[in-house]
Amino acid sequence: MTGTDELTHEELLQRLQLLAERATRRYGLPADCTVKLINVSENATYRVEGGSGQKWALRVHRENYHTRTGIASELSWLSSLRDKAGVATPTAVRGQDGEFIQTISAEGLPNPRNVVLFQWEEGAEPGQTDVAGFELLGETAARMHAHVRKWQRPPWFERFSWNFETSLGSRPHWGEWKNGMGMTPEALAAFTETVALIEKRLENFGQSPDRFNLVHGDMRLANLLMDGSTVKVIDFDDCGFSWLLYDCATTVSFFEHEPEVPELLKAWVRGYRRIGTLSEEEEHEIATFVMLRRLLLVAWIGSHSETELAKSMGVAYTASSIPLCEKYLSSYGAAVGKAPSTQPKKGILGRLFG
Repeated sequence: MTGTDELTHEELLQRLQLLAERATRRYGLPADCTVKLINVSENATYRVEGGSGQKWALRVHRENYHTRTGIASELSWLSSLRDKAGVATPTAVRGQDGEFIQTISAEGLPNPRNVVLFQWEEGAEPGQTDVAGFELLGETAARMHAHVRKWQRPPWFERFSWNFETSLGSRPHWGEWKNGMGMTPEALAAFTETVALIEKRLENFGQSPDRFNLVHGDMRLANLLMDGSTVKVIDFDDCGFSWLLYDCATTVSFFEHEPEVPELLKAWVRGYRRIGTLSEEEEHEIATFVMLRRLLLVAWIGSHSETELAKSMGVAYTASSIPLCEKYLSSYGAAVGKAPSTQPKKGILGRLFG
């Protein structure tokens, strides 16, 4: 058997396609269904369509990323959000053996992969300038956060923690930010200082349960569907324990530097406050979470350089992060260690990108 490290990206995709097609039999899907790759990130996701027009989303999990228990934990939260919080989330489909998670082998892959099938969700990705849509995103996040503050998780529940150490620190899930594409001496200097400031501010902000809890972790526009006035939240593969405001930062993933971002974040805050509470101190700290996410994505691009998304962002994303770091350092560096009441109150909504 060939190890996956020895395969080219194209060879790996060929083998995963075979595995995905084989997986459809475990769920008793029509024999004539088509299986088409949608995207590859941590996992490979496929659109499955039957001859009668039925559709499903099939996810083939990356090897050695989440355990089977971790995947079951994600599905448990999805179900509770739908049933208890009124949040529209994907519905997993049981296999013919009654299990949601199927473990499947394919020729050319040294180890089997975990697979999950979901019912297809209709809707359109929110627009990058959709202010009203971002208000709905804020409302949705507030409902999710209210749910996790009260939810009694199963005793076996297991998900990653996205704290400083596992994001930008010594144990990063997505690799070292220093290995981002096109890391110049200028970028290295700016990022090093920014990472140090983020660490200090997060330490001051704290990890009390009302601030650090279970989050989606990747509420970027590609993982949201607008169906009329309903926001459907999909792809919970990165859900885990982090700061609740990280969910705000992820909504502007990959375009944090664009001029519309301040208004979008204002809209998110307005929507959030319709459902939940958000203090001035917390609103002010959104900038820190945007910068945390930005540099975490620099790391992701560097460690996933074979994916189409990483290729499309590439060196330009690293370079355009430098001005953001400079503005953040200028606006937030002097406030480290001060009491919240003495911090500038204009926050990200006018200072970081203004």
